[in-house]
Amino acid sequence: MQHEDHDDFKLPKITSLVIVEAASALLQISFFIIVSSSNQYSQHLGGTATFSGLVIGIPTVFSGLVLIPLTRLDKGGYTRPLHFACASALLGNILYGLAYYTNFLYLILIGRIVSGFAFTFWMYAKRYCSDPRIVGVRRRTLLAGWLVLGQGGGMTIGPFFGGLLYKIGFSNRIFNGYTSPTWILAGIWAIFWAICAVFFEDVPQVVAQPAIELQPIPNGQPDHKPAEPKGDLIPEPTDLTIQEISSQPSHSAAQHVHMSAHQWGVTITMCWFAMTCFFILGAWEANIPVFTGSNSHLNTFHFSPDAAGNLIALGGICTVPFLVVNVFVARRVQDRQTLASGSSLGLLGLLIAIAIMRADRVNYGSYFICWFLIALGFNLASTCTLSLLSKQLPGEWNARISMAIQYSNYTGRVTGAVWGGAGVKVGMLNFVGMQIALVGIGAVMFMTLWRQLKAKTG
Repeated sequence: MQHEDHDDFKLPKITSLVIVEAASALLQISFFIIVSSSNQYSQHLGGTATFSGLVIGIPTVFSGLVLIPLTRLDKGGYTRPLHFACASALLGNILYGLAYYTNFLYLILIGRIVSGFAFTFWMYAKRYCSDPRIVGVRRRTLLAGWLVLGQGGGMTIGPFFGGLLYKIGFSNRIFNGYTSPTWILAGIWAIFWAICAVFFEDVPQVVAQPAIELQPIPNGQPDHKPAEPKGDLIPEPTDLTIQEISSQPSHSAAQHVHMSAHQWGVTITMCWFAMTCFFILGAWEANIPVFTGSNSHLNTFHFSPDAAGNLIALGGICTVPFLVVNVFVARRVQDRQTLASGSSLGLLGLLIAIAIMRADRVNYGSYFICWFLIALGFNLASTCTLSLLSKQLPGEWNARISMAIQYSNYTGRVTGAVWGGAGVKVGMLNFVGMQIALVGIGAVMFMTLWRQLKAKTG
């Protein structure tokens, strides 16, 4: 029992864990730093607000397309995906910055597509934090909480510095308000890549030990006769490493495990919430610069990209203290309770938003409260989707469930960003109403499976 308890609380090497968590946070900054100015950048190059939403969300489409081939090359480890992410982020940010110099609208789209290849590491970061080889079952929600804290930090730092750099300007054909955020990020990624190359250590390739100790052959016994094992023990194969076993498509254990009806229900529910959380977060992050700078009769702000970025960042930074508290509270709170609390807070923000828009009473204070509740609630809810699922399904399925959750996140990110860019065009009431409907569907699934969603804390 003591051995099992120790396994429940095990953690990977701290240096490598910090690199994985930092990579995830840096990817969040890379995703959000162009949000403040992408609308103006695309319009300067001849695009539209909807196109800017596509620019924000398109990376996740190509990240999803690349993810499956990448998993066939990773050998069950994390070094190759990490280097691939660093190289893609570096090149993608350079291409995005060059679009202004070349005056080519679609180069910002190409740059974001290449950056999207880097976002494949979001799945690997989640998988790393729930990998049964290195992370105990009572540490997975804790590490997921750190990932979401980085997510909140990226949502804060990215738009703030993107808006600030836009305001500073740097009137230069190469380095200016539109391009400086990605040029600076390219330099940061180059430095981070060097750090990864020096300090990151992959999952240990430990050779499996024989199940028994082979007995010596007595004198006079023919050399070709095999030794008899003691008892009924059967020697296990020793020619596969743990890494090789994990990279194989679950032929052994997974073939003998059949998901029950409630496991299917929990899986679908977690995927739905993973999609919903990122759809709503992505929609608001893309919509705030568009709505606050539009001619909508509901808009009382008429913000510049800098002001819109500050609003996004202010909402994000106000969530950080709560996300920090969640990292420590998560050890003692069930995942289903965190999911319920976060979804309820986010839903409250959406209901307030549709109320003030219907009553035509949108002002800075009321709009900010909506954004703060949405950012806090759905960031909290996204903490536990993978960790809860990893506690209910076999450890051999960790790669599969990580991909299922990540594809759900991708779906939410890209569709949410496009929906946010088109929010003013479709009508702000319809924009918010769609999100309320998504949460409502999830709530029905959640309440139906409440008892089945129980899992270990930590």
